[in-house]
Amino acid sequence: MTAADEASRSDYWAGQLKKALLNPIQAFRWQYLPLLMVYFAYGALGLVAVAESFWIKKNLTLTPTELASLSVWLTLPWTIKMVFGELVDAVPILGSQRRIYVLIGGAFIAAGLLMLAGAAGGWLTFASPENIYRLGSFLNIVGVVLQDVTADAMSTEVVARTNADGTPRPKDEVNRDLGMVQVLGRLALSLGMFSVAGISGWIASIYSYETVFLMGLLIPVISVTGAMLVKLDKVESRPIDWRILGGGIVFGAVVVALGVLEVPFNQEIVFAVSMAVVIAMLVRVVGDLDEATKRKIFYAAIIIFVYRAAPSVGSGYTWFTIDVLGFDEAFQGTLNQIGTALALIGTWLFSDAITRRPVAKVLLWLTIVTTLLSLPSLGLTLGLHEWTQRMFGFGARTIAIIDTAASSPFAQLSMIPLLTLCAIYAPQGRRASWFALMASLMNLALVAGALQTKYLNMLLVVDRGSYENLPVLLMTAMAIGFFAPLAAILLFGRRIDGNNASKIRQ
Repeated sequence: MTAADEASRSDYWAGQLKKALLNPIQAFRWQYLPLLMVYFAYGALGLVAVAESFWIKKNLTLTPTELASLSVWLTLPWTIKMVFGELVDAVPILGSQRRIYVLIGGAFIAAGLLMLAGAAGGWLTFASPENIYRLGSFLNIVGVVLQDVTADAMSTEVVARTNADGTPRPKDEVNRDLGMVQVLGRLALSLGMFSVAGISGWIASIYSYETVFLMGLLIPVISVTGAMLVKLDKVESRPIDWRILGGGIVFGAVVVALGVLEVPFNQEIVFAVSMAVVIAMLVRVVGDLDEATKRKIFYAAIIIFVYRAAPSVGSGYTWFTIDVLGFDEAFQGTLNQIGTALALIGTWLFSDAITRRPVAKVLLWLTIVTTLLSLPSLGLTLGLHEWTQRMFGFGARTIAIIDTAASSPFAQLSMIPLLTLCAIYAPQGRRASWFALMASLMNLALVAGALQTKYLNMLLVVDRGSYENLPVLLMTAMAIGFFAPLAAILLFGRRIDGNNASKIRQ
């Protein structure tokens, strides 16, 4: 290679890096800021995460299997987002179809945090701490889901469709801005997580868990303030679609009944019914799209679904790091701070490239990379830290920091391609319902992953002080998380018609 070729190649990569760094800045508009405050607040709820983890470990009696089962129920509100979406699209409250729903969501979040504080402080005694924790967590989730649905709808309405003189903007420019608002939303979410990650461990180590939960009440104030300030295009009003709202309400009632009555295999039944309902509603909503677009979204959704349905290890690994490796609240906060910082940087640098690449190619690399980056965690369960301490003078904490630093940038990236497609093809008058249905489908993938996590923890039991099965449990989860997405990509990746982001190229 000649010196000229080397210089040209160097200039190319410098230009690409500069473009990646400047792209989110150039895409930002001040009218987006209030909306981004809602996403920021969602991420900032991590302020109570470390306190919650250690409170569960130290003061509650829930096992990893019970926690995995609980996570299934807590994911279900995300799977019926179409009910919330229909409300936001078609049911004004006090004349508002957007701001009022963010306010109601904030009230639910505040109520949930008060429940956790009351259980931790012992001043709520109407039920056991475990059941109050369940109720508080459920209220938190409902509030976050309602705010998220509303923010998704607003994300298509903060983008101007006309120029200052009233003339229509070019469609390619509007599509590009719609895609970048989704990126900015992920960045705001990551920034919220980053801003509280370190302090979450610090406050959990010096204040009571009750006090930390009460501090969390500041978070919904941020989202409500953003909603009060946001300026939107005219919100299209339409009649209620009772097939969606009514069906969703009936479905929610069935879910509650199955849970309360403790019907055998109730979670599996709910999952199967949820899939049928969401797919049926999605088919109805996409009826007006052309066949090529339907095919593109369908195969992209399958691949992302399988990727997101990978099981996790469960709470047992976190407890292992506390009991065996000696990770305290402050160090957990340090890991969170490193992880969220690099997740923010990774989303910033890779977001533009990901919005321009095929879904299959993006998820293939994410699958390979995330599997490789899970190996240090497996090594810790097998005693790798003892060997590195003897041979190289560093132990578990150093390995954990390196692992967190390497793996974190990929945490927020998998949803960006689908969110971009959703923003581009969101039908007028049904934007909240559209986002909600697609998000419901993707969150059903998390339910599938949580069910698998529950099954794995039932087969390979891990509990406080009993971690013999943890290495096998982790290896099994890693294997499923690698081979299932790989199979989906090989089967369906080539059926996606061209580059999913071709419509937002500059």
